[in-house]
Formats: sequence, C-alpha cells, structure tokens
Amino acid sequence: MANEITIPTITDLVNETESTVKMNNLMVLLNQNPPNEWLVSHPMINGYRYIPIERVEWLLSRIFKKWWVEILDSKIVANSAVVTVRLFVINPLDGTEWHNDGIGCAPIQTDKGAGATDFNKVKSDGVTKAMPSAETYAIKDAADKFGKIFGKDSGRKTNINYNNLIKESITKKDLV
Repeated sequence: MANEITIPTITDLVNETESTVKMNNLMVLLNQNPPNEWLVSHPMINGYRYIPIERVEWLLSRIFKKWWVEILDSKIVANSAVVTVRLFVINPLDGTEWHNDGIGCAPIQTDKGAGATDFNKVKSDGVTKAMPSAETYAIKDAADKFGKIFGKDSGRKTNINYNNLIKESITKKDLV
C-alpha cells in the first residue's frame, strides 16, 4: 500500500549517516545557551530575562538564511490581543522547509481602573499597539521551539545538554 508507514527500528535510530551527523550538529548549535549579554531583564516580570525580538530575528537570518511568518489568527480575548503565527524556515542542510507555530498575547491599554472587558475605556490606540506586540510574542514563541539559542529554556529549572551529539566527521566504522 502507498500509505503504509514504516516505523524505524532501534538500529535505524542509533545508526549514523553523514546526514544524521550534520543534523545532530545543527541541533547542538540550536541548543546552545544564548550568551548572557543577549538577555534583557523583563520590565514586568521580576528576575526574568529574555531574548529580545531583534536578536531572535537576527539569529533566524543568520542560521536559516531564509525565514518568513504567516499570521494564522488574530483576535481580542477579554482585554488582550491574541495572535497565532506559523514561522517558516529553510533547513540550511538540505533546503527543506520547517515550521513551528506560536501564540502571543498583549494587553490592550485601558483607562486606569477599567475592568478587563470594559471596552468603553480602551485607549484610542490600544489595539494598534497591542496587536504588533502580540505578533512579536507569537514569533518568539514559535522560534524558541527551534532551540535554546532562541530562548527555549529561559526560566526553566531543568536543562538538557545536547553537546554529546556533536561529531566533527563520520568514519566508515561509524556507518553501519
């Protein structure tokens, strides 16, 4: 049947090829901790540091060369703008297209003391400011799924080391 799925065996998973070595090396790069000087203190979350969008966009351009964003959805929920995006990149090793989805939200500015759903108190430019911010958060959410260098483990207490995957090259004895 044309629709049959072949499940890899354990041997398939542990065998190394030139392409799996290159993919592992890319995974190691994507899962390096970002340099501390790239991190910025969050203005509203005490003690939380994050990678700003300009650094995320620079990394996307530097690592993947070509990337783009599709907005899947935008809406207002209570007093927040919510944006869902799909972030596309081109795998630098084989030219295939990869994508991750992300979601972001940003509060809509209201008059002081207004309730979350009191739309009569929304600032005149509240939605205009909130939607782009929500899109930025969504792009960052999608990018961090590519790896630590984009902020994947920011704020997590546990940390997985990917460095043991790296190999400079593969020899014939490594190929099974």
